[in-house]
Parts: sequence; structure tokens; C-alpha cells
Amino acid sequence: MKSPGGSIFPYYYKGGEIHCLKYGNHYSDEAKLFELMKLEEAFIMETNKKLKIWIDMYKTSITDRVLHEIINNLTNINDYIEKLSFVGLSRWDEWRIKRRIRKAGFKHLISFYSDPEEAKTWLVSERNRS
Repeated sequence: MKSPGGSIFPYYYKGGEIHCLKYGNHYSDEAKLFELMKLEEAFIMETNKKLKIWIDMYKTSITDRVLHEIINNLTNINDYIEKLSFVGLSRWDEWRIKRRIRKAGFKHLISFYSDPEEAKTWLVSERNRS
């Protein structure tokens, strides 16, 4: 089965299971990104289980509006998140998202990586990083 973003679900990696939200490669097309976020929310809610989620943000502009929608998206799927990892953000955008996540009161284990393999390995490991 595939998710709305085209990710294989479930995606098995190094003995664990993760879900990839492919929010990258949207450049400045906010409408298409926001539509995908809504579709992924519905998909995740249908799974009805806690997920280790990897969010690909490569080549997507993080405007204030996109930042706001990412936080809304995470709030909407909050009950379905076990661990969360972002990949492909600039240091500036990473700082901005971390700040907004803290303000929103998320209590999940969250990591930020530039390498997707490191992000996926962290998600399936017992290591904690936030």
C-alpha cells in the first residue's frame, strides 16, 4: 500500500517500521503541499496506531504560512506520533520549527538531520535525541 505522498506503507527499515511524509520538492507550491498534508493526516488517522515519522522537507520553501501549516499538521496527527524526524531543513528553518514545536507543547522525541539514512536509523533505534 502507498500513502498519498507516494511512500510505501508500512516502510520497513533495519528491523523497524517508519512512515515517510514526502513534503519535500514542493518549492513554493504551498497549495499542493497543504493539500498533501490534509491527505496524509487522513491516511495516518486511518492507520489508528503510533508511528515513527520521517518528514522529508528537501526543496520546500519554509514560509511563515508553511511553518504554521506544519505545526497544524503535527497537532492534527499528534496522537499518532511515536517519534518524529525532520530531514532537509536549513539551520535557520530547523531553528524556526524547533521554536514553534516548543511553543505548541509537543512532548514527542523529535530530531533533525541532513542525511535521510541517519534520520531513519534514529527512528528505528532506541536512542533519544531532541
